[in-house]
Amino acid sequence: MTRQEIAEAYRAYIDCLNRQDWNKLGQFVHDEAVHNGRLIGLPGYRAMLENDYDTIPDLQFTIDLLICDPPYVSCRLLFDCHPKASFMGLPINGRRAVFSENVIYEFLDGKIKNVHSLIDKASLEAQFSKP
Repeated sequence: MTRQEIAEAYRAYIDCLNRQDWNKLGQFVHDEAVHNGRLIGLPGYRAMLENDYDTIPDLQFTIDLLICDPPYVSCRLLFDCHPKASFMGLPINGRRAVFSENVIYEFLDGKIKNVHSLIDKASLEAQFSKP
């Protein structure tokens, strides 16, 4: 994939997530997807995302920074949302949460195969930890 092709594929993937179009997820995610070193496959990847949306009904993925160096994509995603209950061990309970996620994706055969993700928990702790 060229830089432009991988960037377009990634943006289409983010659009798929934001529309919660789970039937099309397989167009973007490899059958043997690995998330943070754990083989979860496409079914596990879908379950992970469905759980994210169950926990955070107004979840929307916003691309802040996108770097493409095929077969890799690196992205800083921004979130401004309202998790229903505790999130990442913090008592958010429907209040507004603003945070970012840094993710490195590796594509194989035009699909996301490996994902390395790190959520900025420190920013959440600053918003929701008791002084």
